[in-house]
Amino acid sequence: MEVATQMSCSIWDSILRQTKVAQEKGSDPLLWSIQISSNLSSFGISLPSLELANHLVSHICWENNVPIAWKFLEKALALKIVPPFLVLGLLSERVIPYRGSCPAAFRLYLELLKRHAFSLKEYTNLPNYEKTMFSLDEVLHLSRVFGMQANEASALLVLFVFSIVWQLVDTALDDEGLLQLTENEPRWPVKPQDMEADIHDMFEGKRKEYNERLRAINTILAIELLGEFLQNKVTSRILHLARQNMCTHWESFTQRVQLLVENSSTLRNSKSIRPEVLLQLISDTQKSMRQHFQASLLQNFHPVVQSRPLVNYAGLCLGSSRSALWIPLDMLLEDAMDGSQVNATSAVEIITGLVKSLQATNAASWHEIFLGLWMAALRLVQRERDPIEGPVPRLDTRLSMLLSITTLVVADLIEEEESTALDVFEYGIGTEHRVPGKRRMDLIFSLQNLQDYQSLLTPPQSVIPSANQAAAKAMMFISGINVGSAYFECISTMDMPVNCSGSLHHLIVESCIARNLLDTSAYLWPGYVNGCINQLPRNVPTQVPGWSSFMKGASLTPLMINSLASTPASSFAETEKIFDIAIKGSNDERIAAASILCGASLIRGWGIQEHILYFITRLLSPPVPVDHSGSESHLITYAPMLNVLLVGISPVDCVQIFSIHGLVPELAGSLMTICEVFGSCVPNISCTLTTGEEISAHVVFSNAFALLLKLWRFNHPPIEYGVGDVPPVGSQLTPEYLLLVRNSYLVSSGDSLKDPNRRRLAHVASSTSSNPIFVDSFPKLKVWYRQHLACIASPLTGLVNGTPVHHTVDTLLNMMFRKINRGNQSVTTVTSGSSSSSGPGSDDGYIRPKLPAWDILEAVPFVADAALTACAHGRLSPREFCTGLKDLADYLPATLATIVSYFSAEVTRGVWKSVFMNGTDWPSPAANLSNVEEQIKKILAATGVDIPSLAAGGSSPAALPLPLAAFVSLTITYKLDKASQRFLDLAGPALESLAAGCPWPCMPIVASLWTQKAKRWSDFLVFSASRTVFLHSNDAVVQLLRSCFSAILGFNSSCCISSNGGIGALLGHGFGSHFDGGISPVAPGILYLRVYRSIRDIMFLRDEIVSLLMQTVEDIVYGGISRERSEKLKRSRNGKKYGHASLAAALTKVKLAASLGASVVFLTGGLGLVQSLVKETLPSWFMSIHRSEKEGDRGGMLPMLRGYALAYLASLSGAFIWGVDSSSSSSSAASKRRPKILGCHMEFMASALDGKISLGCDPATWHAYVSGFLSLMVQCTPTWILDLNVELLRRLSKGLRRWNEEELALALLGVGGLGTMGSAAELVVESEL
Repeated sequence: MEVATQMSCSIWDSILRQTKVAQEKGSDPLLWSIQISSNLSSFGISLPSLELANHLVSHICWENNVPIAWKFLEKALALKIVPPFLVLGLLSERVIPYRGSCPAAFRLYLELLKRHAFSLKEYTNLPNYEKTMFSLDEVLHLSRVFGMQANEASALLVLFVFSIVWQLVDTALDDEGLLQLTENEPRWPVKPQDMEADIHDMFEGKRKEYNERLRAINTILAIELLGEFLQNKVTSRILHLARQNMCTHWESFTQRVQLLVENSSTLRNSKSIRPEVLLQLISDTQKSMRQHFQASLLQNFHPVVQSRPLVNYAGLCLGSSRSALWIPLDMLLEDAMDGSQVNATSAVEIITGLVKSLQATNAASWHEIFLGLWMAALRLVQRERDPIEGPVPRLDTRLSMLLSITTLVVADLIEEEESTALDVFEYGIGTEHRVPGKRRMDLIFSLQNLQDYQSLLTPPQSVIPSANQAAAKAMMFISGINVGSAYFECISTMDMPVNCSGSLHHLIVESCIARNLLDTSAYLWPGYVNGCINQLPRNVPTQVPGWSSFMKGASLTPLMINSLASTPASSFAETEKIFDIAIKGSNDERIAAASILCGASLIRGWGIQEHILYFITRLLSPPVPVDHSGSESHLITYAPMLNVLLVGISPVDCVQIFSIHGLVPELAGSLMTICEVFGSCVPNISCTLTTGEEISAHVVFSNAFALLLKLWRFNHPPIEYGVGDVPPVGSQLTPEYLLLVRNSYLVSSGDSLKDPNRRRLAHVASSTSSNPIFVDSFPKLKVWYRQHLACIASPLTGLVNGTPVHHTVDTLLNMMFRKINRGNQSVTTVTSGSSSSSGPGSDDGYIRPKLPAWDILEAVPFVADAALTACAHGRLSPREFCTGLKDLADYLPATLATIVSYFSAEVTRGVWKSVFMNGTDWPSPAANLSNVEEQIKKILAATGVDIPSLAAGGSSPAALPLPLAAFVSLTITYKLDKASQRFLDLAGPALESLAAGCPWPCMPIVASLWTQKAKRWSDFLVFSASRTVFLHSNDAVVQLLRSCFSAILGFNSSCCISSNGGIGALLGHGFGSHFDGGISPVAPGILYLRVYRSIRDIMFLRDEIVSLLMQTVEDIVYGGISRERSEKLKRSRNGKKYGHASLAAALTKVKLAASLGASVVFLTGGLGLVQSLVKETLPSWFMSIHRSEKEGDRGGMLPMLRGYALAYLASLSGAFIWGVDSSSSSSSAASKRRPKILGCHMEFMASALDGKISLGCDPATWHAYVSGFLSLMVQCTPTWILDLNVELLRRLSKGLRRWNEEELALALLGVGGLGTMGSAAELVVESEL
């Protein structure tokens, strides 16, 4: 080893002596180079030589800093005796720090840089390239400086080029005295250093002026060279890779460039590059790359052979069709209005995720996004213009979606941009560091633009006073009149001296002001108000009962309570004071406070609605009073207040408002606690409210239990909702899942707390109970729930004589049928399962037994079974049977839930005979059954659904299965009043589901019976009955979906409400009434959104959606461009131009159809259906053979557009369900599953590109799909690519290059992270893209 080292030193000493001799003689550099090359070869040293580079640079710097030495070095570079990259790196380390004292050397360095730094392709192919780059890393410490482990030579090349331009910027800054203005120290030595004395001697005799002039020229050259790096085709791409994958470093770099642009006098005086040009080059690197990428779509278009990636994603959707981009949003908002099921996830979270996805996939500005969001929410409200009556969410929920949820979504999106840190968070109080963001300005512009859509801004009749008051408030502000909110409590806007006509626009602005998204300068917007007020009305009362007087200390008198309950609060402070009274006040004050919170503030307090809901939720889990003692739960003390809250939030709209705010899990936790406590109490004690209403443990329990069961589809088996290998959707509808979601907010931390919505929900969860809650925490509830599931799963068993349950069954049967005597034997001698139960028929003291509610519920299935068996065997008449059930439900209203559960299970088992609804034993539907069936057929026909087997009952008598007959007979005994409504809201969906599962025409019979009961609900009942058809016929579902595709594209079809297509044709105007003597035509989209939850097997939709999309693409091609016109365009001079226009128009429609398909998949099956589509359906479709007789007519356009349509479908479906955020930072479970599912699909794609999988589809379809899907990933969802394996990305890139898709291959590798940055750089250099 020692000998080898000595020999090496001897070799280089010999080379340097030879160089010095040639230098002294002034030898020709070419001759010197030949001699050196020959000598190195004789020593067995390969060229280019890294050691020679080090020795030559050391030789020059600085003992031999003479022109001839530089010429030798330049010739060695030209002949590739030394590696150019290493020489440039060594010189930058040696020369730049001494550029002040050695300006000529720096000038020569810049010249060498200009000559050799741009020949990347040539130099990367040199021998020893990898060794050169790793040596360069040791010299410049690239890996350490940039904080990354670069294991590839090409990755080091990116760092090297980036370091060169960074050094040039720092050099220019330092030369002009600007470097000290930067925040961080230079990463490389650029500050001038003094030479030693002998170095200065070499420059003796040179004029100082010459050096100064040379230094100034050097600065100009450095800046010009910087511009050349940014403009050069190859190096600019290399720098773009740095920008994509080293964001923090790039940001620091651009800050330095901006400093140079703003302060450099040299740059301002430069004739070759202007400051604004340099700044644009830095700012538009990504934009220019994207434009270059997009240019290949329509250029030299050949539909089959040369189809390019689908890249101009937004540009093909401009003009009038632009509004159709928001169809997924309209469908999501409308879907949230379905009252048949609540959601465990906040609508704020769902809409925010969808909005982000739409912004990314449509390449839309935030101004467009906000405008589209407001317009979608406004359309949601306007669809309730002429609603049908029924137990469904109405206008209040839609207004909350517009004025509360949408505003919160916007606020969260703005906070996401503006918040840089949240050091301490407390509810309502936070330490926030914000910087002004562009999104806030885009919000302002979008709200100003809303004034151009007056038809959407017309307020519904019920909110006109609120809109007028908002307009009057703005009018007074611009008139300089400061009256405060108390003034409007004393005067109506009708009394104002000028027209204060308001609109929904005024309410939206007020909602934004309430959440600090806007300030009162919005009142000054042009056209916002109609004029000024010169004087106020006279004789206005100085003070009336209202929020202002309450805040000033007025007591809660009955008049004040009524006023506060009927007028929404306008500030957080007002509601907080009410909340404090509810916690600390007397019993009467608590009741009053609860009534106020559940009044107008809950429904119409849009600016603070989430606070109202939080306070109500906290009151349902009130704190333990300080003076509480004894073993009894402290909740018993709060019983009157709790009951007021439970009744107040039980209406359908209120439940739905809790749902869209994401409080269902928290509400469920509170209700379970209440049910556990009050269901275990013996109802010995009751209290009478001031209203005269009597409150007992049974009443509180029943109200809480009925509300709890509304939070999941309790009468459906969870397995019914299973999808693929994903946990069943039904798991989201169980107590366990609701508590799991609730508990997840307690453990939220890190990135999840950056989400404002999750912070709000986490605060509510921790304020009610800081500990997790599980079903095991409620033993009584758990017993009932297990029994409930067992009842659904199998026939009823387990009643044992002599047990407490058996005794309770006897007691309840005696109570229900105590007045019925037949001979010597009581009619209560009935059989329940394998045991019998009998009791005396006298009217004794057990008529109203004092039993805990849980004990009663445990016995109810056996009671119902015994009674149903007796009725089936003639021991009970139908009337007596239903009367007894009604007595049981009146005794404990909560028993209705268990009765529902039992009857639902028995109907599905199909063991009970049908009974004739003849009007004698059972109620008869004959009066209007034929009319109901005819109306159903009209509804279906209007939406393009034709079911030949759907025939009227004719002369055959109407019949229902015995349990269903009993159930519907029981429900129609209820009065349609407020007290009964909350229990009918529980039984109604179960009755509909139960009837829908029975053979036709069970559902029309049930609808007919209820139509006779509630004539004002007839349209709703008929519409609900029409949905049954889709439960029994998958073909009907397919027909309905086909109508949806036709409607949105405006194709001629009898089902279309509008022939113009778009959102109006798809969703129409809601449910109109009184049209041709009945319900008006319903848009197909509305019908589907109300139908799909009834489809038991949704998996068939995967193939059907793909099939319908392919058929729609064919309709687009052959319906949009006639054969004659196509031939004419081909022969015309401008045929190519028109061909491009036709393609663009077709792609717009294709995207529209795919967007609808993705929305249907997303809403119908969620994660499971999307996963199955991507993982199974699409690969299977591509491997199958597809042929169309018409394909030849288009020369290949049809198969290409099919590929693009499937690319849109897959990309949009994934974006909607997976989101576009990083899977590592997202709190969404769907995002966590994305890497696995996407990886499987990309593996299939790569294997097919590698030829390992045989495809049956048209090659043009496959080409279009792959290029389209990958293009959309690159541009719209780049975070997805970071989830993929590096080797997989390289395989995809190689496959694309075999198709000559170098642009897309580069883009794919470019966004793949640091792991693929080297491969991307290789492609840039090799292809010189």
